[in-house]
Amino acid sequence: MDNKKTTNELRAEILTEALPYIKKYHNKVIVVKYGGSAMLDETLKRQVMGDIALLNLVGVKVVVVHGGGPEISDLLSALGKETQFVGGLRVTDKETMDVAQMVLAGKINKSLVALMESIGRHAIGLSGLDGSIIKARQLDEKLGFVGDIVSIDTQPIHIVLEQGYIPILSTIGCDSAGNVYNINADTAAAKIAASLGAESFILMSDIPGLLRDKNDEGSLISRVTLSEMPRLEEDGILSGGMIPKVECCIQAVREGVRRVFIIDGRVPHSILIEVLTNAGIGTMFCT
Repeated sequence: MDNKKTTNELRAEILTEALPYIKKYHNKVIVVKYGGSAMLDETLKRQVMGDIALLNLVGVKVVVVHGGGPEISDLLSALGKETQFVGGLRVTDKETMDVAQMVLAGKINKSLVALMESIGRHAIGLSGLDGSIIKARQLDEKLGFVGDIVSIDTQPIHIVLEQGYIPILSTIGCDSAGNVYNINADTAAAKIAASLGAESFILMSDIPGLLRDKNDEGSLISRVTLSEMPRLEEDGILSGGMIPKVECCIQAVREGVRRVFIIDGRVPHSILIEVLTNAGIGTMFCT
């Protein structure tokens, strides 16, 4: 009996703690950039979709923006096509772009929609091509069909949200001539969050957040202001693959997103920990 009572009291405390956050985020938009290990591990994938379903159920308007680079690479490899990267971006010829579109807007996007439906919440799969959500232009001729965002039209996303559905968006864009481009998912998610006037932008990563020592996950920096960024760069704390992720977060803050986080997608229920608890998780970026 004591154990049961303790468990019930703990559940009550958790719900009590979450209530103010549920009120704060009710009817507000949260954009989640979903990728990394949390997308590759089936157990984590179901937990992430379950967390998003729960937020939707309590009245939070969640927009999911997903990547899929590893799956694109896997399919290209299976087709006998070598993958090349320049500055962290995939060199994308026409054949590679066709594969990227098939994987991102097809396989991954629709599998996430199906998973969300199996959990019991309705989702609509979109790509940046639908309703010209993402207008793009060629980023660099050397990279081929890699896109730079020109504009975001949020109307199709708002329409989906207003009907109570969860938009799940792949980051494929096009230009006025109909050329299709692959766009970095972190960059696109940050732009979409800013264009939606989102309350929060959550970028899921494979590390706890911004670390003072990249080899020590216990050196997490829990809160960073924009004014602190130059010193972090000087100290070498920003390096490698974290640089573009942090730049996306900074840009989202500058463009008006109130709360921006990098969180560890490998941690079960990391989204709920960040959104609905006092402790939070990861690194928060603010003005």
